Amino acid sequence: MAENDKLQDIFTLQGELNDGIFKKQDIKGPDGQVLTMAAIQGALDRSELGPNGLPNLWLRNYLRALQAEAVEVEESLLWKWWSKDKIDLQNIRVEIVDLMHFLTSLALASGLTADEFHRLYTAKHRVNQNRQETGYSKETKNEAENRAII
Repeated sequence: MAENDKLQDIFTLQGELNDGIFKKQDIKGPDGQVLTMAAIQGALDRSELGPNGLPNLWLRNYLRALQAEAVEVEESLLWKWWSKDKIDLQNIRVEIVDLMHFLTSLALASGLTADEFHRLYTAKHRVNQNRQETGYSKETKNEAENRAII
């Protein structure tokens, strides 16, 4: 039996969760129907990329949620080096998983599939590896490398 594609599982589960939240919270799309991730994808397909389009709205919403979760991770960390306190690693791990929820929602709202996310990740990873091997610095940073990842 083949092992499940874990990234695909995450993307599927997150899409289902987002659709469930839209339904439970009665969040409507511009057509007056309950919003779905498919409706956001449809807006992407129609190039509705302006400030009032569904993609921009939900990318912004998911980014704000991601930022809030990152703050929760930061607040779980200790900074008083003289303290005898210990971090709550279990809570930190759960907060990191929350980050993944919203990162996945961002990916879905931008139209990325699990396969495309993986492809872009590995392409960017190669760029990052090359940057480290060639002495990455502000002076050598080349944003054209990022734009070349398609």
